[in-house]
Amino acid sequence: MAKSALLKSSIAKKYWMALTGLFLCLFLAGHLAGNLQLIFSDALHFNQYALFMTSNPAVKLLSYLTYISILFHAVDGFLLTYQNIKARPIGYAKNSPAANSSFSSRNMAVLGTLILVFIVVHMVNFWAVMHFDEKMPLQTITVEAMGQKQELFLTTNEGYIPVPQVAKNFEEATKMGTASYIEYRTEFYNTQAKVKIGEGYKDLHKITLAFFKDAKFGLIATILYVLAMAVLAFHLFHGFQSAFQTLGLNNSNWTPKIKLFGTAFAIIVPILFAIIPVYIHFFLK
Repeated sequence: MAKSALLKSSIAKKYWMALTGLFLCLFLAGHLAGNLQLIFSDALHFNQYALFMTSNPAVKLLSYLTYISILFHAVDGFLLTYQNIKARPIGYAKNSPAANSSFSSRNMAVLGTLILVFIVVHMVNFWAVMHFDEKMPLQTITVEAMGQKQELFLTTNEGYIPVPQVAKNFEEATKMGTASYIEYRTEFYNTQAKVKIGEGYKDLHKITLAFFKDAKFGLIATILYVLAMAVLAFHLFHGFQSAFQTLGLNNSNWTPKIKLFGTAFAIIVPILFAIIPVYIHFFLK
């Protein structure tokens, strides 16, 4: 009875591992499409994408589902690894793992742990900064009129507010006599009427470029990011195909196609992710 319960528990863990893994593959594809705007689009479009991803209710719900999936996938992976080790405490007298399995399949726990560390570091440097850093800049543009340059805040309603006319808060606005001030980190308010006149874009584009182009740590950050994507490629190489196998979706007709698509996904997605910081650091001016 105990063995039966253990078996069912193990199978359940593998199913959840497969389902959360495939969901995270979908997240990777969507996240990649958004990040590629750093190369193929401009700051405004990227910041509009970032605002949409953090304000749209449906997307926010998917974001929470993604966070839960990452945690569940990681914990489930550790439990399955521990279960496998516990089930076979003594190694075989003659063991040749390289002959019986791929590097990725033998090291999924290690690869997964490295990816989890990368996710935490990545979120600290970008997600946390965007959501909680009081110094998070708002996007501005510089225009030239009558031989003079003027810096303007962009607003989400396609408006422009001169930077010199905006104070950091109401107290500073009344002291300096500026026409408007910033409230709640992104919202512009009229100083006299205390009414909202617009909302700015958090300049995640600027933060991202500064991170990878930093004179001291930009190159190191770029190299570590590329290495992390290599780890992701190995993890996906086994994980993608293994998920379909666990769910029983790899019959004789579909197995070659799933293997081909999984291999292509495991190579193309990490490479495209890796290209972004490399392009920013070495080629973007």
